[in-house]
Amino acid sequence: MKGLPTSIVLLTTLLSVQAGSISNVLFIVSDDLKASVLGCYGDKVCQTPNIDKLASEGMVFNRAYCQGVWCAPSRKSFMYSRYKDDKGVNLGEHFKNNGWYSARVGKIYHMRVPGDIIDGTDGADVPSSWTERFNSQGMEAHSPGDYACLNQNIFTTELEGRESTKMPNRMFVSVSYEGDGSDQPDFKTADKTIELLRKHKDKPFFIAAGLVRPHYPNVAPEQYFAPYPWQQIELPEVPKNDLADIPKAGLAKTKNATNLIGKYPDNQKRMWSAYYATVTFMDEQVGRIISELKRLGLRDSTAIVFLSDHGYHLGEHTFWQKSNLHEEVTRVPLIIAAPGFKPAQTDAFAELVDIYPTLAELAGLPIPGNVQGTSLVPILGNPDASVRDGALSFNNGTALRENQFAYIRYTDDSEELYDMRLDPKQFTNLAKNPEYAIQLRKLRSNLDARLKAESINIQKKKGKAK
Repeated sequence: MKGLPTSIVLLTTLLSVQAGSISNVLFIVSDDLKASVLGCYGDKVCQTPNIDKLASEGMVFNRAYCQGVWCAPSRKSFMYSRYKDDKGVNLGEHFKNNGWYSARVGKIYHMRVPGDIIDGTDGADVPSSWTERFNSQGMEAHSPGDYACLNQNIFTTELEGRESTKMPNRMFVSVSYEGDGSDQPDFKTADKTIELLRKHKDKPFFIAAGLVRPHYPNVAPEQYFAPYPWQQIELPEVPKNDLADIPKAGLAKTKNATNLIGKYPDNQKRMWSAYYATVTFMDEQVGRIISELKRLGLRDSTAIVFLSDHGYHLGEHTFWQKSNLHEEVTRVPLIIAAPGFKPAQTDAFAELVDIYPTLAELAGLPIPGNVQGTSLVPILGNPDASVRDGALSFNNGTALRENQFAYIRYTDDSEELYDMRLDPKQFTNLAKNPEYAIQLRKLRSNLDARLKAESINIQKKKGKAK
């Protein structure tokens, strides 16, 4: 095709893809993973060589956003390509209905972590999605080893009294122990995924591998903690009075003032160390799976997707977990590596609801009418292309992320506005700044237009915003 215009080359590539040259999908989902801790997203501390290698072979979406900031709504949204409901045929079901082998290993729809992991149960799985499904059991916080409940400043090797399922401090638990990690749920998920790749290599497959780390509890063998001594961790900057301009609706429930972790700065560093350790352990399982895919000679026929259901707060703004609409939570890693497309990075906006139609198009399958997302295939062919002007996220209101601004409107009509070029860490809420009145009106209008176009109804709370 030498000498042909770029548009013709791209069209030819897309037509070959749409004809069904992609006959397999490997769909890898991490849990609670911040995009900013991956090397391919610019981090210099956390070791993620396998995800970084995948990034070097695919398209890295620098501005991908989840639609739900908790596990259940986010996973439902990308599996159905629906913003706020689960109408229609889901992603796994669509491939299964078209003759593909469809399998789940681990957590794809919502599971209680640690509850369903300890019990080995299905959680909120949707059986119609799969030809087969497999759970990966683990001991979680009950793993013998050095246990810590960091917001309570508890350190012990005793097994009794550990924070676990439904206990209020379970999100601050870490366990470092002697072992190779083969007893961990993510290791078992990788093992089973590898087994399925070998067994089904000669037929079209959609295999979804759901890894539960770095979701709490942060459990990993001690060698994964070793690269991250807590004494060397630098905590995120938190300006004085950082929360003063955030409306009440925007204040995360899990913040320093309410969960006691603020009393222990060293333990905040230990939280980062444990998070890094489990990210690196999870990354190793990604590497094991992809290495086997390549060894089987399937790389040239397989689209690989790697993502997280949402991001996570680790003390930014004094917030912890994932209970608001700030960038640390809504922005997610998204990497798509598909044959026929050159590796690159893109600043084009992507929503996780876009994954379903993207994979359908890559596989040459029709896109069902219930799908609300938009195929990202044009961006895979040209990183300068775009399919949307911004991204939506939902939790007690709606966030609209556009090129320069991030706008949040809560259900009580209180607002946040950030200039992401000047203030990427979102320290200064401009919603009440008269100098930004024009931009605020425009973003309000843009958000209303998006919600109307997608037939999304946001239930308003009664009472005056605070």
